[in-house]
Amino acid sequence: MGRFTGFLIGAGFGLAFVLANAGPPVPPPVGVVLRVLAVAALVAIVVLFGILSRRPAPAAEAAGTGPAPLFRFGPFYGIVVLIEVALIFGGIQVLRLLEAPWQVNVAWIALVVGLHFLPLAWYWRMREILGAALYISALGTAGLVMAGLGAVEWIPFVSGTVTGLGMLAGILAGLVGMLRASRADGAPAAGTAPAP
Repeated sequence: MGRFTGFLIGAGFGLAFVLANAGPPVPPPVGVVLRVLAVAALVAIVVLFGILSRRPAPAAEAAGTGPAPLFRFGPFYGIVVLIEVALIFGGIQVLRLLEAPWQVNVAWIALVVGLHFLPLAWYWRMREILGAALYISALGTAGLVMAGLGAVEWIPFVSGTVTGLGMLAGILAGLVGMLRASRADGAPAAGTAPAP
């Protein structure tokens, strides 16, 4: 259940990134389409979450021999999140003092969110989270570089919208992969009796 909770938290943040940043300079019809796609992705994630939560764990994982992801929301997780929040809000205050354009905040948030996955990948022993860490951090860094080059108007799209869509797509792909793996493992569908 913990891993699905992690997916839902990530999907919520992905949706927030898109809803908050799919505006100008993106043309309004494109922004609407991107927001609708993000909401549809979240709905699909919730549906897949429901399907997978009713299926038994794959045989190898149930036997303790498979690579079960270890989403633990203990003290270490809490410390990482506290540091993340402090860096986000502290960084935004520094950017405000430096009179940076508000768009740079989006890049800073993306960079910090991406970096916070690095210790969590170690803590949860999940290398696949490193992909999310690198992807989100790279888009945050790209936004900061864009600020240095004077292209601030597109930072919310690059560091916000593209980040959010990538998070949603990655989580959706991961859940689809888990569903396929559970079917390939021969796990019975919800409501059916296991084979003797």
